[in-house]
Amino acid sequence: MDVMLCTASIFNLCAISVDRFIAVSIPLNYNRKHIDHRQIVLISTTWIFAFAVASPVVFGLNNVPNRDASVCELENNNYVIYSSVCSFFLPCPVMLVLYCGMFRGLRQWEEARKEKLQRSLHASLKLSSGPPVPTCPPPLIERSQSGIKLEDLRLYPKPDRGPPDECGGDRTIQTVAFAEVRYAPSRAPSRRKRAKINGRERKAMKVLPIVVGAFLFCWTPFFVVHITRALCTSCKITPRLISIVTWLGYVNSAINPIIYTIFNMEFRNYFRKVLRSCC
Repeated sequence: MDVMLCTASIFNLCAISVDRFIAVSIPLNYNRKHIDHRQIVLISTTWIFAFAVASPVVFGLNNVPNRDASVCELENNNYVIYSSVCSFFLPCPVMLVLYCGMFRGLRQWEEARKEKLQRSLHASLKLSSGPPVPTCPPPLIERSQSGIKLEDLRLYPKPDRGPPDECGGDRTIQTVAFAEVRYAPSRAPSRRKRAKINGRERKAMKVLPIVVGAFLFCWTPFFVVHITRALCTSCKITPRLISIVTWLGYVNSAINPIIYTIFNMEFRNYFRKVLRSCC
């Protein structure tokens, strides 16, 4: 059980890195509002792999001759190597590669966003630097109700009557025919909401390097000590050192909620609501 839960904790961090990488690489296909099949597959795969890594211990592989049953440690050196590779030395490079790709994609997205803003600013400055346009009195408009359909409407260019500064006295009465047109709501709010969601995701992603750093700090000594103990039988590794690195790995699962709470306001507000509801 200890091996399975620790492995599941590590695989969950790996699954989060996969999910974040998908959110940055293909944001149009990423469902932010609901749990989709991809997230269910990631969670299920995490626990299946964790059970696969721990299953040899569950089925009695650790029951070697002359084993002290009062001491909770892995005795089979082959299994120690197998579990260390599957639980740490394979997921760790995968996480690092995915996070590097994710932050590279974020940097490219930020550069494209800045370039787009600069082009918009340049275009607005170019428009504002043009000659002033004289204002004329508003034309007289006569309203006329019409049953014309929207698809029957046609736009025709108005003949040129001279420069815009000549607001002649020969003003005609323009007739405007109104038709019933269904209102189509603008998609600007959804775009603003999408931009706001992207901003929240960027803030959450800034916490991930701290989470990965804490993961490497807590779990690297544990797996290095255990795989060294399995490969080098002549090396003297004290039980105290094994106990220290084991508890250091346990601490990683305890500090992750603290890291998210300190460095992310949304997690902090959520935990505050949970504590208020419990109290």
